[in-house]
Amino acid sequence: MTIETLTELLGWTSVINLAILCLSTLTVIAMRGTIATIHSRLFGLDAKDLGRAYFQYLAQYKIAIFVFNIAPYIALKVMT
Repeated sequence: MTIETLTELLGWTSVINLAILCLSTLTVIAMRGTIATIHSRLFGLDAKDLGRAYFQYLAQYKIAIFVFNIAPYIALKVMT
């Protein structure tokens, strides 16, 4: 695998992961009541705990995207 191929791979994985992050965020915002009801029944959590869990999930996913996709992509772009 060449550096150019790896750069392209990381670029596309960044785009896909950012799209999933946006979709997840919009879904949590738009359907919060429905999702909270389903998750509270499944996991036995109240609404305050679920709000915190949603925020933590989105924050950790965003950090993972930056660490594993965007930072290596930028580093490879600087190298070439």
